Amino acid sequence: MKILRRYVLTEFIRPFFLSLGVLLFIFSLIFLTQYTTLIINKGVGIGSVGKLFFFSLFYPLSYIMPLAIFTSVLWSLGRISSDNEIMAIKAAGINLIHLIMPIVTLGLLFSLFMVIFNGNFMPGANYQRRKALTDIGIKNPTAALEAGTFINSFQKYILFIYKIDGNKLTNIRIYEPQGPGKPARTIIAKKGEFISMPDKGIIKLKLIDGSSDEPNPTNPNVFYKLNFKTYFMNLNIEKMHEGKVNKKPKDMTLKELRDKISEVSSTGIDSTPLITEVHKKISLAFACLVLVLVACPLSIITKQKLKSVNMGLALLIFGVYYLLILGANALSLQGYLPPQISMWLPNIIFGLLGITLTFNICAF
Repeated sequence: MKILRRYVLTEFIRPFFLSLGVLLFIFSLIFLTQYTTLIINKGVGIGSVGKLFFFSLFYPLSYIMPLAIFTSVLWSLGRISSDNEIMAIKAAGINLIHLIMPIVTLGLLFSLFMVIFNGNFMPGANYQRRKALTDIGIKNPTAALEAGTFINSFQKYILFIYKIDGNKLTNIRIYEPQGPGKPARTIIAKKGEFISMPDKGIIKLKLIDGSSDEPNPTNPNVFYKLNFKTYFMNLNIEKMHEGKVNKKPKDMTLKELRDKISEVSSTGIDSTPLITEVHKKISLAFACLVLVLVACPLSIITKQKLKSVNMGLALLIFGVYYLLILGANALSLQGYLPPQISMWLPNIIFGLLGITLTFNICAF
């Protein structure tokens, strides 16, 4: 029996590392495509982009790991089944549960590891990614800005820039809201340039050839139009500063989430989003075990040896699981179901399916 367990685990490990490597490579290419433009078009330093790229890889791992395990089980047991080795094992009087249990145990160990990863390492990496993005935005403001959209990243002002070329701006509109029912102060300029001053927590904006609608101090509803050749204004970026990046629920560790839930609940504020995030991190970790329960009997039933077919089947089933996760998250946030129930529904559904299929193949 020990030889059989060693054989099954050996067959599992090789496709696991292959599928994990392929999936990581795909996501790496996606991120590289996105971030290379920051270097080429925005002039961001390679070191800053490298840091951003590194921390960006952690979040997809929470989904890549269960998919890699699911795919590798389909590959390994599918190959064993297609070569009629399952039939030989049955003929030897060995129950298939002895074939499946080593992989199920491995799936449980992966799930326990992913609880630690999703609850501690992944939130910290995601927070560092957001801080790296903010740091890039402070050192090179145009890297975080997009032409043709309203930009409200700065305190007091809303910007609309028609064209951004490096650090040079063309056709700029700046709006400063004056309060409810009052017209906004408007500044228009043909050209402009950002001058970053991160040590002072501001970005100096140099405007060229424009006009400004200045409100009358005695009557804020009356504006005077002032024309200028060169005009400097300071944009406050304290909210964007690296030390001022606030943590979102997905950036918090399990301990931080529990502490935040206690703090929020004591004030009478609804803590459902925080509770949902706690159960989402843990339930997604146990996707490794649940998908193994489905993959083991499914690979024996389908008897597919082709890696391409198994990969397609894995992506299809995991896609259904991912949609269930999204649906469960929406049900929880909308208040239709408690987070303790809704976020575990995908695992319950797939777990029952896997146990049923396993019982059927082991009974005959």
